[in-house]
Amino acid sequence: MDFSIAELLANFTDDKLVAPKALEKKLSCTDEAGLRKLQIVLDALERVGVLAKERGKYRRVHEDDVVEGKLRCSSKGFCFAIQDIEGSEDIYIRESHLNTAWNGDRVLVRVTKEGTRRRSPEGEVRLILDRANSSVLARVKQAEEGSYRAMPLDDRLLFEVDLKPNGASLPDAVDQLVHVEILRYPLGQYPPLGRVAQILGSDAEAASEFDIVCCKHDLPRDFPEEVLAAAKKLPVKLRKADLKGRLDLRKLLTVTIDGPATATGPAIDDALTLEKTKSGHWRVGIHIADVSYYVSPDSPLDIEARRRGTSIYLGDTVIRMLPEQVHRSCSLVEDADRLCVSVLVTLDENGEVVEYEIQPTVIQVDYRLDYQQVQAIVQRHEEAVADPQVPLAYPLPSLEDLEDFQPTFDMLDRLFVLSQTVREQRLQRGAFDLNLSERLFPTEANPELSNFLSTKFQYDDEGALGAMVVSSYLPARSIVTEFMLLANQLVAEHLIELQVPGVYRVHRTPDPGDVQELLKLVSNMGIDAYLEQEDAVHSRDYQRLVSQFAESKTEKVLTYLLLATFKPAIYSTMPGSHFGLALEDAYTHFTSPLRRYPDLLVHRVLHAIFNEGRDRRTTRSKERVNLRSSSCHGQINWNVLPTDLHAELEDDIAALVVHLTEQEKLSQDAESDIEGLKKAEFMQQHTGKVFHGLITGVQSYGFFVEIEELLVEGLVHVSSLKDDWYEYRSRQQKLVGRKNRKQYKLGDRVEVQVKSVDYYRQQIDLVAVGGGSEALEEDELEDTLPMDDLNEDLGEDLNDEPEEDGYDEED
Repeated sequence: MDFSIAELLANFTDDKLVAPKALEKKLSCTDEAGLRKLQIVLDALERVGVLAKERGKYRRVHEDDVVEGKLRCSSKGFCFAIQDIEGSEDIYIRESHLNTAWNGDRVLVRVTKEGTRRRSPEGEVRLILDRANSSVLARVKQAEEGSYRAMPLDDRLLFEVDLKPNGASLPDAVDQLVHVEILRYPLGQYPPLGRVAQILGSDAEAASEFDIVCCKHDLPRDFPEEVLAAAKKLPVKLRKADLKGRLDLRKLLTVTIDGPATATGPAIDDALTLEKTKSGHWRVGIHIADVSYYVSPDSPLDIEARRRGTSIYLGDTVIRMLPEQVHRSCSLVEDADRLCVSVLVTLDENGEVVEYEIQPTVIQVDYRLDYQQVQAIVQRHEEAVADPQVPLAYPLPSLEDLEDFQPTFDMLDRLFVLSQTVREQRLQRGAFDLNLSERLFPTEANPELSNFLSTKFQYDDEGALGAMVVSSYLPARSIVTEFMLLANQLVAEHLIELQVPGVYRVHRTPDPGDVQELLKLVSNMGIDAYLEQEDAVHSRDYQRLVSQFAESKTEKVLTYLLLATFKPAIYSTMPGSHFGLALEDAYTHFTSPLRRYPDLLVHRVLHAIFNEGRDRRTTRSKERVNLRSSSCHGQINWNVLPTDLHAELEDDIAALVVHLTEQEKLSQDAESDIEGLKKAEFMQQHTGKVFHGLITGVQSYGFFVEIEELLVEGLVHVSSLKDDWYEYRSRQQKLVGRKNRKQYKLGDRVEVQVKSVDYYRQQIDLVAVGGGSEALEEDELEDTLPMDDLNEDLGEDLNDEPEEDGYDEED
């Protein structure tokens, strides 16, 4: 197996000594070539001082002036190493100090110059830990007679690749868009060497969106043969031995609720049951497919899933984390016995948790329903849908069409009521819901794009944003969402109480400075917003802001501004707060093990508790606790897991959390790209047409407009505003004409004409043909930046749209 230096070094935690044998196992170096490669790397790392060897084992050497980061470069050659540690400064690296590192690479950087108040610290790349570009999208040119080179389309990759002759005819590839595999990275005076893996077409428009995105992000399209072979061996039906030690819940009425049956969503990994307890409470069963039972640690299936980290949804195509055969064995289909890990939570009438258990179970799904069917069932006593003004992606079925689901009606009614009480508990602690459009309403002008956006896959928990997105037009979806959020919360709480290793989902609090800037801006838009504590930000502040924004005509723009203050959610070995859900202690991902590797890891920790957990302090103790129940909380003062197993799980998780966060970011970028390309393709067909839009952002170089009926965003550059000389006022987020007093400010509605479209970079240039507003005479003029001064500051023509202005594919 190939491994990166980053993967190798991730196995060195603290100052522990690690034996080569342990590394061989962790990195799956089983053959002679793999063992030899590992030893070469260890020797090299020892020679450069990254590792030290003691008694045949290795430990990591940490230096105060050496930091780890990920390179982010611009087309001008400016590069920064972005550190993972929150609050750390970015390290500026000159092009001459990159030492053949490329944009996106993970590197070790030696700090050579400390930063000041106005300047970032400077450094040089000492070691490349992981290459981000094992392949590139490029255009082929002929350099000399019989010599060919590939020029990357990404202008942040500042190199050309010598092409090695291979099966593809290089003369035929000249001036074509190609996918180039890197065979050798730069070495001394030798440039990188590659081969043409695929000729995509004459340009980006001639290639398929799927090919472009897969090549751009180097996404795997197929599973290795050994992985497919391992998947084929998995059983589809359960054996008696599989049921040993499991709670049998097959007699309970069990339902799954999911989106419409499409190519992106056949894998159903959660189900619900409902029972009434003797005390009059309700016991909700949240059942999650037990994928960890079938995917053993360090097996071919596990190694591939770990490398991918997550499933990626590209329109109608899914790049799965696990092969289809695993889905067939684990997916919770109707009338089939399935293994699960279940959270059985008892709720009172107010939605408060009375107690809960986490159990290995076996269930059988009786009914599979989609969101539209459940919505029709829970609102059957009403005369209208929740919001009749909002069209649905799929119309609600009639009650006559739902006769086969009659046995679930009362259960779904109760689940819906309970989910709303659980939601109320979440809101009371300060969590907030974002009112964003989840889908593009179908239009006659663009039904294909409408269908694509309306069927995008969404996780049943808080998802990528870190906060819940309201589904006002389909409230029944909250049945699943609220219970999945609750299950994730309770599992995290249980791991902490048992003091065992865990993977935690941390959503950090926004910076107070960023929020204060937001408040100044919304104040200029006529909204009186404030923080309860001036120097601190709480989730309840955002709950109040969301409520205030909902009353504004510019709610969408204000919500975008709010999102801009968010910090990305990450995976961590340490419990931490989750801002979007207003959880101070901990939260985890547990409910999607078929699609996310962190969930699979959490399941493994739970199985370690089920199988190896010590339920009493010593073998002499008579009093035991139930490690599967919340009743044990506060009673444990011993190590629940054996020392070796605890340490192994702890090391495994510590080695993976950064990788899993990066893979999630990769999947988000790829999914955003496929959507952006589809929008760009559509807008190319409408060059010259006029649309109504909303100004969603204003900068010194122009303003961004979202074409509302299409949810497509483009830029009106200041150079296209020919009627006056416009000044930028950053505090009010607007451009104001010097003479005509016309202004284009955040939230204004405008008419725009599509000027041009850059398909590959997904940039849409617009021209304003109407709209805007009139600036008041008393508006302050001190916060202005004339365009001639801006030209002088940038040192270039505004028409060039420099990458620093934020209008590039990276943003």
